[in-house]
Amino acid sequence: MAKLNKEDFINGLKEMTILEVKELVDAMKEEFGVDPSAAVVAAAPAEAAVEENTTKTVVLKEAGAAKIAVIKVIREITGLGLVEAKGLADKGGNIKENISADEANEIKAKLEEAGATVELA
Repeated sequence: MAKLNKEDFINGLKEMTILEVKELVDAMKEEFGVDPSAAVVAAAPAEAAVEENTTKTVVLKEAGAAKIAVIKVIREITGLGLVEAKGLADKGGNIKENISADEANEIKAKLEEAGATVELA
């Protein structure tokens, strides 16, 4: 019997029904003593770890002309008082650190909508 390459194997899988694929997996478990789905489960935590390590910091570069609107957004995001938020708007700096990329993008969008110049680090 000729050796199957990866492409032929995948094309063969595409033609199978779900029941046939399940029977193939069961046969592989029996023949090799290994659960092929375990490799997928083992790979998932590694991928999750990579996603967790991609944290961002939102850095305010400049408040812009609408400083009052920016101060309001800073207070909303950080919970800082008026004086602290004004100081951050005046000097710039880190608004929020070590957050997910999605949250960082949302905060950046809010600040830019208010008129600020923002970077993600």
